[in-house]
Amino acid sequence: MTSSIEYKVTGMTCGHCEMSVREEVGQVPGVEGIEVSALTGRLVVTGSGAVDDARVLAAVDEAGYAAVRVR
Repeated sequence: MTSSIEYKVTGMTCGHCEMSVREEVGQVPGVEGIEVSALTGRLVVTGSGAVDDARVLAAVDEAGYAAVRVR
């Protein structure tokens, strides 16, 4: 079963920001796909099975940004 979770990320302004978020979130166990846009502030994480919300939020924080789950 594939799950998809959307987050709103604040503070991203460029491609480097997107790369930082992608690198950190990519280390979260279970994450298989990452779509991130500095333009829209949207982060969509997909994975097989359950992806730990707290770990994704912590990874975004580690990259230097803030996020909240949208759906």
